[in-house]
Amino acid sequence: MKNSTLKFLLLLSVILNIAILGTVGYSYYRNTCNRPVPSGPGRRAFLMKELSLNPGQANLMIKNQQSFHSQIDAMRQQIFKKRLLLLNLMQSDNPDTKKIDQTIEEIGDMQEGIQKTIVAHIIDVKTILNKDQQKKFFGFIENIISRREDGRRGPHR
Repeated sequence: MKNSTLKFLLLLSVILNIAILGTVGYSYYRNTCNRPVPSGPGRRAFLMKELSLNPGQANLMIKNQQSFHSQIDAMRQQIFKKRLLLLNLMQSDNPDTKKIDQTIEEIGDMQEGIQKTIVAHIIDVKTILNKDQQKKFFGFIENIISRREDGRRGPHR
């Protein structure tokens, strides 16, 4: 083979190796250093394992979680209906700006209610946990908030 062909193949091999190492490194980083809290059914098992919950704590967490999610789901459903109403108001031939503003305020009030419900739930969970568990728990929450602030989707239903 010619010398220039060998150089080209060597350069191609180096570029390919760098790309593979970069991909492996990035995957390792995402899976270990920046591991989000899973969503769905795996979340409960993840939290119980990562927080080292005892059986009593786990039962309280499950009970609180079920109640919390039913409350939040009902609130989200109400917001969904208000948003559809808002869309219909905007689509009318002569949009009633007072009714639109009122609907926007109602949606805002509902969102505020969701935020207050979330905060109350987090405080309830905090009372179940010891200091080390609380630190880990709030670390998970901080991770979720940071991911969403960065434009990445954190765990969410």
